[in-house]
Amino acid sequence: MTRHPVRTAGAPLPKGAYSQGAEGGGLLFTAGFGPQDPRTGEVAPTAREQTAQVLRNIAAVLAERGLTLDDVVKVTAHLQHLRRDFAEYDAAYRAFFTEPFPVRTTVGSDLMDILVEIDVVATTR
Repeated sequence: MTRHPVRTAGAPLPKGAYSQGAEGGGLLFTAGFGPQDPRTGEVAPTAREQTAQVLRNIAAVLAERGLTLDDVVKVTAHLQHLRRDFAEYDAAYRAFFTEPFPVRTTVGSDLMDILVEIDVVATTR
């Protein structure tokens, strides 16, 4: 299987040895994105706003291959404060996805000065 990197200016650029996305085997995998605005680098203060920005970042990567969030089959989300922020995160998430929702795992993680990080797997077929 050949791996094809995906790159866009519409999402934050990698700050390490990874791609924004990679396509292979009929699937597109995104990196774990934080809530940085790709134009300004700014990070919103609330989990709801951060979730929305993360999903806009992911949507930009998907769009590079003509995909949308409707093509997503798996979501993995990390919350700095799982119990405190879950409701805000879930409300923002529901504004971006439609039923049938992708499968999802949401866990509490020690994140670096952000509240939300998300990666997805989308089908390209």
